[in-house]
Amino acid sequence: MPAKLPHVRQIHGVRRSFATAVSRPPLSALSSVARAKAEQISAEWKGTSASGGNTKNFVGGEFVESQTSEWIDVVDPATQTLLTRVPETTSSEFKQAVDAASEAYKTWSRSSVLTRQRFVLELQHLLRKNADAVANSIVLEQGKTIADAQGDLLRGLQVVESASGIATALLGDTIEVSKDMDTSTRRLPLGVCASIAPFNFPAMIPLWTIPMAIATGNTLIVKPSERDPGAAMIIAELCQRAGLPAGVLNVVHGTVPTVNAICDNSSIRAISFVGGDRAGRHIYERGRKTGKRVQVNMGAKNHAVVMPDANKNHTLNSLVGAAFGAAGQRCMAISVAVLVGDSQGWLPELCERALRLKVKQGFEQGADLGPVISPAAKRRITGLIASAEEQGGGIILDGRDLEVPGYPDGNWVGPTVIEATADMRCYREEIFGPVLIVLKADTLDDALAIINANPYGNGTAIFTQSGATARKFEREVEVGQVGINVPIPVPLPMFSWSGNKASFLGDVPFYGRSGIDFYTQNKTTTALWKAEDAIGNKASVDMPTHH
Repeated sequence: MPAKLPHVRQIHGVRRSFATAVSRPPLSALSSVARAKAEQISAEWKGTSASGGNTKNFVGGEFVESQTSEWIDVVDPATQTLLTRVPETTSSEFKQAVDAASEAYKTWSRSSVLTRQRFVLELQHLLRKNADAVANSIVLEQGKTIADAQGDLLRGLQVVESASGIATALLGDTIEVSKDMDTSTRRLPLGVCASIAPFNFPAMIPLWTIPMAIATGNTLIVKPSERDPGAAMIIAELCQRAGLPAGVLNVVHGTVPTVNAICDNSSIRAISFVGGDRAGRHIYERGRKTGKRVQVNMGAKNHAVVMPDANKNHTLNSLVGAAFGAAGQRCMAISVAVLVGDSQGWLPELCERALRLKVKQGFEQGADLGPVISPAAKRRITGLIASAEEQGGGIILDGRDLEVPGYPDGNWVGPTVIEATADMRCYREEIFGPVLIVLKADTLDDALAIINANPYGNGTAIFTQSGATARKFEREVEVGQVGINVPIPVPLPMFSWSGNKASFLGDVPFYGRSGIDFYTQNKTTTALWKAEDAIGNKASVDMPTHH
């Protein structure tokens, strides 16, 4: 077992346990800044609360109080304070949402592309204007730092802005195939679609789907994560303010029953999902059984290969930021560093830089990462860290038992670095926390063999100053998204998501050109209009004024 580095302090403290039934602290348990943000959200937005009230469904253009008897608590991960309660949407309420979307589709699908483009343009304006409200909701419910929450929204906003070019994206093709005979192809919408979002990007992932589905003429049902629905509810209200007709966008809430209702309903034509492996496989298989298009982004184990010739300062900063940002709760987080040759000597300095990160509540000044989403997530993460010890790994930097002054009940896990081997559980399973697994390799070929043997294929990176080395890596690595001196190579919306292997199920990925393909179907028409049959008419000289 590798020896612990004597000059790197380990993070210690009192590990807290959480009972399954807890008495929630009052709103006053929030910091004064967080409490003010929570009260402002509750006062200004119709669909959500951050001060203990209920989150509503959004159906047929109305924010509707659910009549369910089953509610899910949404709590601040730093204090366990109750922010809102989310309904387990009833079957009748879900049917109302589908009926509203089906009715709205009759007219929205026939609206002009310029009408839909104007909606997207107005939505991007309103998202920018109300960015603080969305980000504040994310900090409260998800636990991100305010800067990271703003980034969450910004990456979704980029998809909205890309969708503003929908008029060009939907251009068809026409050719005269014979005398007076034309063949043309048009892109048409599918119908009612659904989007199921994860907890880790409560703004970005809904915004991967809302602009793409709606701008292409579909109507949409969104199910946010039951852990942090506030951002999606604010976005829904902004869609309404942007002039979106009633029923085009609907939001329902819940857990497995709502997900199954989406999969089983015959009126829903397509499902977009981002989340974990088990749920993703379930949704893909169940949705495909009812003939739906399904795109599913699932788990990941993203490797960064560090070559001895890499720029040391840039590489270490990149690894620390990509491994521990958002408390590691990103599907594109670097969770494995493969140190090749002499770069293995950089491990002590890597740990020292990780140790400097400030773990705090997201509104606190200087916070680098916040708590993980829930006590259950903390238990799973710390359990995987413990498994490394049990299997002979070396915990070089231990983030368990972290205490954050003023927040004794937070779901805190500090940056953790583990020396491991590829047969250990901590390497094989996605940890989804602020944990970096370090593997060692003698050569680039050895590093490639490690990555290519891993079942996941979301993202990878290499740090090197050699163009030839980078080219070999890019060509031979079996991962869909590759960064060269870029730790998190998420493509911008003019491209498409390209994760592969066990990280993706479906034929057509998210946003970009692929997003247009996912939400449309082609119709090809061949028409014959003989020139000799033309009838003369008086021409209009007026400029057309309608669309």
